Amino acid sequence: MIYRNATFLVVIQWAISMQAFAQQPPATIEPGEQLFTENIPPIPVSLADEVRRYTESRAASFQDGHPTKRELLISTRFANTAQIHHVATPGGARTQLTFFAEPVAEATYDPVAGRYFLFTKDTGGDEFAQIYRYDFADGRVTLLTDGKRSQNGRVEWSRKGDRVVYASTGRNGADRDLWLIDPMDPKSNRLLAELSGGGWFPCDWSSDDRKILTLEYFSANRSTLWEVDAATGEKTRLTPESGEPVSWGGGQYAADGRGIYVTTDQESEFQRLVYFDLATKRVTPLTSDIPWDVEWFELSPNGKTLAFLMNEAGVSKLYLMDTKSRELKLQTGIPVGVVTGLKWRRNNAEVAFALDSARSALDVYSLNVSSGEVTRWTESELGGLVPQELAEPELIRWKSFDDREITGFYYRPPARFTGKRPVIIDIHGGPEGQTRPGFLGRENYFLNELGTAIIFPNVRGSKGYGKTYLKLDNGNQREDSVRDIGALLDWIAEQPDLDASRVMVTGGSYGGYMTLAVATNYADRIRCALDVVGISHFGTFLKNTESYRRDLRRYEYGDERDPEMAAFFDRISPLNNAQRITKPLFVVQGGNDPRVPLSEAEQIVARVKQEGTPVWYLMARDEGHGFRKKNNQDYQFYATVLFMREFLLDKSPE
Repeated sequence: MIYRNATFLVVIQWAISMQAFAQQPPATIEPGEQLFTENIPPIPVSLADEVRRYTESRAASFQDGHPTKRELLISTRFANTAQIHHVATPGGARTQLTFFAEPVAEATYDPVAGRYFLFTKDTGGDEFAQIYRYDFADGRVTLLTDGKRSQNGRVEWSRKGDRVVYASTGRNGADRDLWLIDPMDPKSNRLLAELSGGGWFPCDWSSDDRKILTLEYFSANRSTLWEVDAATGEKTRLTPESGEPVSWGGGQYAADGRGIYVTTDQESEFQRLVYFDLATKRVTPLTSDIPWDVEWFELSPNGKTLAFLMNEAGVSKLYLMDTKSRELKLQTGIPVGVVTGLKWRRNNAEVAFALDSARSALDVYSLNVSSGEVTRWTESELGGLVPQELAEPELIRWKSFDDREITGFYYRPPARFTGKRPVIIDIHGGPEGQTRPGFLGRENYFLNELGTAIIFPNVRGSKGYGKTYLKLDNGNQREDSVRDIGALLDWIAEQPDLDASRVMVTGGSYGGYMTLAVATNYADRIRCALDVVGISHFGTFLKNTESYRRDLRRYEYGDERDPEMAAFFDRISPLNNAQRITKPLFVVQGGNDPRVPLSEAEQIVARVKQEGTPVWYLMARDEGHGFRKKNNQDYQFYATVLFMREFLLDKSPE
């Protein structure tokens, strides 16, 4: 009997130990069911623990202010995706209002009483956003648009606040038309104006709600302003035809309705703020004395003050202009950083915005225009990072092949890392984008823990440096921007603290194309490459990108239907030159990407594999043009760290 009891106890102890073993977390992190991976090694749980504080920071983007109360709507993430939150007072709790698996964006209050707000949401990153209404009374959400494979957004409220105009591709999937709807009556949705092309966006309503100011966008260098009759949909061109392409941006009606405020590079290198007289078509420049781009502006509800942002070498400067005297005043007391969005309170006394910097994630602020007092509404957590330990960039300059000066932002690792440091070259997308000194988030890990330097170049074609610079990579000049990176590699080789034998190039979207092009043209000067949603052949890209984008991209890249341009695309294509990609490549792609389709990633991965070059591949079935969901972002980051450790940081020659 004693023997049997002892045996029984042994069996019980064994069962308990096996149960405990089964409950232990796995030693590696499995990719989620939505992730497809190829050649990515197992990711140890210990790596996730090691990098955790670099993956937990949050950001808060400003969405809208309540029409009658000093309250805000913001977008921030507390779980896997960014959702809309309510903030009742500066520094107050962020009360979550929407709870979806997909990110929510573009929230705007009803401008009369704030009883509800409108927001947009797509599915799996496909960018076919639909417009919804959220009612504060019961928290119910109502779909307002067709719910089909259409893109809907750019909501603009009428002055009376009883209806909105929005842009939609719902008619045929290719052209972006204007639609009208009373948000309280979904059945009122109707097509206002059939338009040709994918670049049409409403900007503002006239004071009597009879006209809608509308922008027709072709490229970063060319756009046109129109007025659309809010009853008939008839459109009238405002801006004149010209021999040289002219860019017009945004547009808001002056209080008296006799003119509009708009930005333009007409007769200027930079986007100036101007007053456009509707009767005479005369253009009066308002910011000619400031040689930088006006990137955002907002007219106060009473029409007496214009708030606008200048992009001065990547840093935002906020100005106020008295519309009667046209005197400008630079606002001091605003933290140095990058400002996005401006919106006035209806009392004309306060303007809100969001701002981030190298040591602070995106947060919401407001400015009292009378006292100059700046109020911080949110303070997003950095996940355990210490702001003072985060690197701030320095502006660097180098000469390219044609003696043109190129600039970029250079982040140094902490001084405890001695000797020549490995380098990451991170190229922005666009292509008419611009790298600016904002919050690096996860990339701070590369600096602080791996000891790599990071350089963010603004190659030719980047915005912010004048329209001449912006056009320098258009059409058959495309490879000139790649040569700017070649010149940067020369600059790196001259720096005593940088290791020119250990360079990784990376970038997303157009930056992904640049990554592949650098890997093709400078394989002997880099150690590895990370391409995120990048273009591998402009011809196949233009054939397969969504139809509402195709003509817009042809203005920038060239028309693949033209035999001469098609031949040029074939010649410069990383896909057609894959045999020259001899260093390890990591490709990241969203399965639902409407901009750079999945086929661009699949074809370059297959071709490079044929050549025998190591290729890692990560594809998310529930993402689009970049990863927006935290679980997917985390896995991508873990894999990136492994890729860098194996191919960039190993000092031994290959």
